[in-house]
Amino acid sequence: MTSCSRLVALGRRQFLKGGATVAVTTFAADAVSRDARATPVLARVTYPSTKLTNVKDPKPDQPLLIQYPDKDSPGVIIKLGRNVDGGVGPDGDIVAFSTLCPHKGYPLGYVAADKTLNCPGHYSRFDCEKGGQQIWGHATQNLPQFRLRVATNGDIFADGVDELIYGRLSNTLMA
Repeated sequence: MTSCSRLVALGRRQFLKGGATVAVTTFAADAVSRDARATPVLARVTYPSTKLTNVKDPKPDQPLLIQYPDKDSPGVIIKLGRNVDGGVGPDGDIVAFSTLCPHKGYPLGYVAADKTLNCPGHYSRFDCEKGGQQIWGHATQNLPQFRLRVATNGDIFADGVDELIYGRLSNTLMA
């Protein structure tokens, strides 16, 4: 056997030994590993109940500026003029949203013609009649909508938020 043939034969043996070692190691690791199931811990978030306005104040397609759940979170209340999911008031047409774009935090502007909140930064658009659903742009989540309730005297209160507000790691408020 020539020296070249011996090197080829040695190379094949080393390849087969290495392959067998990898196969045995993979099998052993798979046999030893357990089915790991993480149980997510649900965050308990208590939002402040904040009076925003009265049902008499919003006019159709004229947004009212608000701040919820704190002064660093700008938002808007809009009377859409027709009953929508999540709407409150006598006609079920009053909704409230964060006005920080979930993509990069640009301030959103309301366009009454198509009832959307639009971002001037990267052109994301959110449908106010469909719970702030993203309809165009770079955002990767829908617009945070504030959960509203109406008191017997017509005062509108915000009691929660359904999505993560831009710039926060969580919507948990610090005392």
